Amino acid sequence: MPSPGEKRQTYRKLHESGCFVIPNPWDIGSARYLQHLGFKALASTSAGYAFAQGLPDNAVSRDMMLEHLRALCAATDVPVNADFEGGYAHEPDKVAENVRLCVATGVAGLSIEDSTSDKARPLYDLDAAVARIRAARAAIDKAGGDVVFTGRAECFLVGRPDLAEAIARLKAYADAGADCLYAPGIRTREQIDAVVKAVAPKPVNLLMPANLGLTVADIAALGVRRISVGGTLARVGWGAVIKSAKQIMGEGRFDTFADTAPHSELNAFFRDDMGKRPDL
Repeated sequence: MPSPGEKRQTYRKLHESGCFVIPNPWDIGSARYLQHLGFKALASTSAGYAFAQGLPDNAVSRDMMLEHLRALCAATDVPVNADFEGGYAHEPDKVAENVRLCVATGVAGLSIEDSTSDKARPLYDLDAAVARIRAARAAIDKAGGDVVFTGRAECFLVGRPDLAEAIARLKAYADAGADCLYAPGIRTREQIDAVVKAVAPKPVNLLMPANLGLTVADIAALGVRRISVGGTLARVGWGAVIKSAKQIMGEGRFDTFADTAPHSELNAFFRDDMGKRPDL
């Protein structure tokens, strides 16, 4: 298995040119299967992991998340980017300490949000948000500086869909040391184009929305460097479980079983995969 340093070098090179998809597994099984399909990097999903633990999004503790990230990194050969929410702290110095702990899990990249979880004040004031970004950047640099750091402007996810504000925040985060910029919730070709052009030459991550109608090639043509799916794959799985369970309970039917992955196929994959892992 590549070392954390080698994974980080690989991940950083992916951001230099082209466009790549970074899907979001929520456990070791989904991570190993996505790696098997040939994805060059993976990203954690705070929502997907939370749902798997029977918790709502943003209810996972810092230590739970660190252990989850450690397990994902240990189980995979490809780089893992951490959805590290808001850094699990408000104050910049505490964000820095938590980022240091995140880097120690072996991740190749991590992101920090600028949302507060306070409905009355959903985003940190720009000065405070920039101070948190600078603190996270300093912690990464102190640890070696090779982890790709993504700054997130959460405007569109917290009820403030102001493209100009999101771009202003992303530019400030770039100046404060973010390697990659991310405005989850933008949903149109025009918004994507505006963000990419505004922060160039910094790479942009796009959270792929449902029903956008664009392919990977289309998105690459807009200049996006990285495409993630957040908790969507986890919710695809939940959607299938909910539909099937409701049909059984409500209609006494099992029609949805026709869409399941064959036991033999999954068993064969994980048996073969287990044999390739030096730790098993």
